Amino acid sequence: MTRDEAEAVLTEAGLAGDDAFPLLEASIACAIHDQPFRQAGPVRVLAAYAAERLAERIGGERMEDALAETMAGDLRLNGDLLHYDDPANTDLIDVAERRRGLSAALAVFYLDAARRTGLTCAAVDFPGHVLLRVETPDGPIALDPFSEGRVVMPSELTRRALRAGLTPHIADRLDVLMAPVTDRAALIRLQNILFSRALKSGDYEAAERSALRRALLAPEDHRPWLDVAAAREKRGALTSALEALARARGVDGPAEVGRVQILERVRMQLN
Repeated sequence: MTRDEAEAVLTEAGLAGDDAFPLLEASIACAIHDQPFRQAGPVRVLAAYAAERLAERIGGERMEDALAETMAGDLRLNGDLLHYDDPANTDLIDVAERRRGLSAALAVFYLDAARRTGLTCAAVDFPGHVLLRVETPDGPIALDPFSEGRVVMPSELTRRALRAGLTPHIADRLDVLMAPVTDRAALIRLQNILFSRALKSGDYEAAERSALRRALLAPEDHRPWLDVAAAREKRGALTSALEALARARGVDGPAEVGRVQILERVRMQLN
């Protein structure tokens, strides 16, 4: 798959409704968009095997145990503690090969297997760390894909939230801490991680690519195009930056003011 072909997949995914969002294929397209011409077959094989093993476990074990044992036990998917900042930890193709990654990338395999087998599972946009919410007969349970899918107790959720800087009256609210997000939002969060890392390292081309993927996945959101423009401005592609700003046109309120300010700054550099 070429980069253009990956963009076509992401464009189609962006137009899909949340209930029909193709999480696995969109995640593969994101990885290939970053590094084209790689084989995605192993990712699909791993995902299919995960669904097969999970289907065998469901019914004989508690839902949360079946999911954790399948993903962390059978597939050996786990967080990479030793090389946390390794770019491979955010790339689904690399994660499938290494069986190591960040929680936002590992969550893709958990969510895909859950969807295929009928489990109700969703990502939780927890501060600093993606968690998973699994609906069980006894109520929702939080799992940590980075730590072998283990259950995160409510008291630990509160401690993590306080360490992340949330105020006590928010950190005590499990309905807020465990609020589910869509598969689309989960994949966009992974692209946000890539964008932040690329900016920090000065790799503005990688930052532009990750922002562009977000723009394709969420076509009604102006903010990714502002990030595309910022990355292009950083690398001196001012005309392209103006084109990205034009894509963000049409928003109202304070966001429009910010867009106009960026637009004028870039235009001044062209004069």
